[in-house]
Amino acid sequence: MSHPVGSRVLVLFPGALGDFICLLPGLQALARDAQVDVLAQTAFADLTPARIRVRSLECYEIRRLFASGAAEDKQCVEFFGSYMSIYSWTGSGQDHFVRSLDCLSRGRAHVYPFRVADGRTHQMDYYLSCLGRPLADPDAPLIAPRPEAMDWSEKYWTQNGLENRPVLALAPGSGAREKNWPVASYQAVASWWRRKTGGAVVVIVGPAEEERGAWDLLATGNRVARKLSLARVVALLFRSRIYLGNDSGVTHVAAALGIRTIALFGPSDVRQWSPRGKKVTIVTRPVECSPCSLSVMKSCTHRKCLTTLLPGEIIRILKQLPEGDTRGSHLDKGGAGV
Repeated sequence: MSHPVGSRVLVLFPGALGDFICLLPGLQALARDAQVDVLAQTAFADLTPARIRVRSLECYEIRRLFASGAAEDKQCVEFFGSYMSIYSWTGSGQDHFVRSLDCLSRGRAHVYPFRVADGRTHQMDYYLSCLGRPLADPDAPLIAPRPEAMDWSEKYWTQNGLENRPVLALAPGSGAREKNWPVASYQAVASWWRRKTGGAVVVIVGPAEEERGAWDLLATGNRVARKLSLARVVALLFRSRIYLGNDSGVTHVAAALGIRTIALFGPSDVRQWSPRGKKVTIVTRPVECSPCSLSVMKSCTHRKCLTTLLPGEIIRILKQLPEGDTRGSHLDKGGAGV
């Protein structure tokens, strides 16, 4: 689906961070010949280049689509009528929404279910198929850190004594606690890393982890980075040597940056949700009930897919990585790459 150069395209996207990373290749393909406006979570603006602009999905024009009379609303007529094409992954099950959007866009809107139906197609491939675009380069980094955030990260490295040390970044949380590897297992890997490499560990704690707690064990011996903007999370990850995390949005960000990423999968389906990248290692413990549905995941009492994944296995993976992945800093050997 190509567009005349200089045209405007609107994308409506209700997903979380990991979903948005899966959408990024499609947005970048659209942006080659059009200005792309995305209605999504505003924090995602930290991940996109200039030709992809992000504003909140929680806006008047979208709320109006769910109510009667939207097709006669002058503000909506002007807003949606200004776009050459509109792609929406919200509202597919709402007939009134679909009809209103079709009328306001003069038939130029395409509305898709948010999730792929077959459970076997990767979410990134699904979004690309909706747009009729191939994946240009599966190994190319999808995002780059902002210069101002890299300036912040340089100060953070200095203040925390991280210069010239291999840094292991950990993100022990995710959107659902059932997807999280035990905190004690993370701490065992962190202790090994500090002892064997002489390096440091930075623990990224997001709002969900602050609210839930239970990560305090990781504060012992490690640096803890709290309340960071998404731009600063990106810069912190980019300066790190290796990243270790669950099936989460931050893990997708690490992979999309092109840094060495170890992703731990339990109840989630690797075929659909694995982060992609040249330096990504997926670690999973196949059990008879994995992957499982959301309802089963929420009621699981044993969590064998994660509790039987032992720290020693992750340590063996770390030991087998090229020496450059465990010593020194990639920024010392060629700049920040922004």
